Amino acid sequence: MTAEADPPPFFRAHVFVCCNRRPDGHRRGSCAARGSERLRDYMKARAKELGLEGVRVNMAGCLDRCEFGPTVVVYPEGVWYRAETTEDIDEILSAHLRESGRARRLMLTERDVAPPKA
Repeated sequence: MTAEADPPPFFRAHVFVCCNRRPDGHRRGSCAARGSERLRDYMKARAKELGLEGVRVNMAGCLDRCEFGPTVVVYPEGVWYRAETTEDIDEILSAHLRESGRARRLMLTERDVAPPKA
């Protein structure tokens, strides 16, 4: 029996920017309270300006790494970033999505683990 191949990916890269908003004063904070919506809008516009073909930037609900936000994850690689400024976004777009490398200084790794939920 021959397995049927998956269809080709619709996007070469799918970028999710957490835009979850928690109430002010929440102990875990939220990416939206740290400016992620503005950064997502910038990233979408900048990716288009740079002509990054096959890249889709979307907002996401909670990605559950609130303490490190604003958080961004790039698929299909599943690489996580913390982006606080438009310069950080430019670095991610350039290093990861244009040059197929990594924006190492912004990466979240297995060492970046949120404290246990109470």
